[in-house]
Amino acid sequence: MSIWKFLGLDKPEPERQEETPSAETETVRKIVEQLDRMEPERARYIAAFAYNLSRVAHADRHISAEETRAMERIVMEMGGLPEEQALLVVQMAKTQSRLFGGTENFLVTREFNKLATREQKLRLLECLFAVSASDQSISTAEDNEIRQISKELLLSHKDFIQARLAFREHLAVLKKPPKE
Repeated sequence: MSIWKFLGLDKPEPERQEETPSAETETVRKIVEQLDRMEPERARYIAAFAYNLSRVAHADRHISAEETRAMERIVMEMGGLPEEQALLVVQMAKTQSRLFGGTENFLVTREFNKLATREQKLRLLECLFAVSASDQSISTAEDNEIRQISKELLLSHKDFIQARLAFREHLAVLKKPPKE
């Protein structure tokens, strides 16, 4: 069922007109086909990884352009994906996070916890801080969200603090307020 049909916004069948797919649509289809050919466990891993990045970026209810670019770069590097696929994966993760974040956060992180090794979990933790610091400030909401994710990944407080130390200059809570 399409999202439009679910929301009751689809056109009745007789009014629909067949359109010739645009080059953009064909490109997206090719990317989706490539993602479909991926080993299912690897695809789940990449999807959960990207979702958690988006979860942190959206913790303050805004995903900046800097955060989006950081997520795309990280997904390309960590997922070994070409740029086009990384862009699509990040966009899908952002959309899911915005629409279903409150109900999906724990479930997706629990799935990532099952799929990832300890080293991969620690690397995700570093990547979460990198995304939140990409706009030069880690808000308290983002910091708290990363802490929550680290708990859901069954990482220790020491693991969290160690990853956080590398980004301490970006922590909003530690910055001096601007002079008036």
